[in-house]
Amino acid sequence: MSMKRLLTIGLAGLALLATAYLTLGRAGIQETGSAGLFMPDDEETVALGRELYASNCAACHGDNLEGQVADWRLPGPEGLMPAPPHDETGHTWHHPDQVLFEITKFGIVAAANLKDYRTAMPIYEGVLSDEEIIAVLSFIKGTWPEEIRAGHDEMNARYALEPPETR
Repeated sequence: MSMKRLLTIGLAGLALLATAYLTLGRAGIQETGSAGLFMPDDEETVALGRELYASNCAACHGDNLEGQVADWRLPGPEGLMPAPPHDETGHTWHHPDQVLFEITKFGIVAAANLKDYRTAMPIYEGVLSDEEIIAVLSFIKGTWPEEIRAGHDEMNARYALEPPETR
């Protein structure tokens, strides 16, 4: 086989791999078009997440994801950080899916290594399964405006490509 033929076959193979990579998803891009772990376009997942949010999260984060108090960035009278909003006015969408998942499952102190951070946020490891945590977070993401979701997807794709030691 000639060198030119080998090069042509090799380039065609690379093009096929690149197409598959972009079509099927790089760095965890779901078939729904959402990058990361969450599935805000999957109706079953979002419906489950809505139910779980109502029974596990709404008491603190609000029925409409509005958070506990207007100034959620400052500790309350008991020294604990209040529950922030999970709608577009909060900061939830500033964090990649993996970080949000770890905060929910293991708690913010462990997930973010914040030794002096005091919060009433429960740890959901052993309370909700991984799939249930993803469902709740998928429901939350599904409520965000399209431009915030698109930016969040871009962040997830970048985060997935970063070497773990640089995060």
